[in-house]
Amino acid sequence: MKLATWNINSLTVRLPQVLDWLQANPVDVLALQELKMTNDKFPADAFAQAGYCAQWFGQKTYNGVALISRTPAEQVVKNIPGFDDDMSRVITATVDGVRVIGAYFPNGQAPGSDKFEYKMEWLKGLRAWVKAELVTHPNLVLMGDYNITFDDSDVWDPEGMRDQIHCTEEERYHLRALIALGLHDSYRLFEQPTKSYSWWDYRDFAFRRNRGLRIDHILVSNALKPLVTSCVIDKQPRTNERPSDHAPVVVEITL
Repeated sequence: MKLATWNINSLTVRLPQVLDWLQANPVDVLALQELKMTNDKFPADAFAQAGYCAQWFGQKTYNGVALISRTPAEQVVKNIPGFDDDMSRVITATVDGVRVIGAYFPNGQAPGSDKFEYKMEWLKGLRAWVKAELVTHPNLVLMGDYNITFDDSDVWDPEGMRDQIHCTEEERYHLRALIALGLHDSYRLFEQPTKSYSWWDYRDFAFRRNRGLRIDHILVSNALKPLVTSCVIDKQPRTNERPSDHAPVVVEITL
């Protein structure tokens, strides 16, 4: 089973890129973030013609998440139960016996801002939801754009970005708290090249200079950890014309 996550940064703009990528990389589940479209605009027919089912949770201009799967998703839940939020950030479903949570974590803007405080509260709500889901769904994957780095190795300029957004101790505490629930960073289960990132700014030739961050993660549960056979960042789509600023991350699990 192959699962992938990709912040597409507008599905309206990049639907052809997603369909081309799925044809070349026929994953079983693809979690998309930043659809930036309302529910009625979601291109379900285009995915169906490509052989995929879809569940989506849209929002005008901002946010929006979807799960694209080869088999129908079941037990679909949108957003975080018990957390009052008017943003479309989370979609959860069971696909082929695996509980999949696709999430677009808040950016947070800057430490000390209202948006940063929202991010902290959102992370608490997500952790409570994931903890509850693990009880009934031991085969669980939490993937998406986390907008948080694990440590300095995920940052092209760790000293320059220390204590800045994506790299603060407060954010990383919440990431470690998710790990403490019994989750594992699938990318770090394997030896990986140094300076491996999943996001690069559009400015200053950041991709060409490999000045990026690894902020797109796939966490797997204790039950799935021994079944993970690979996890890679596919940088090729970042070379497309008018690309997303994120690259897909793909995990393979032998079930």
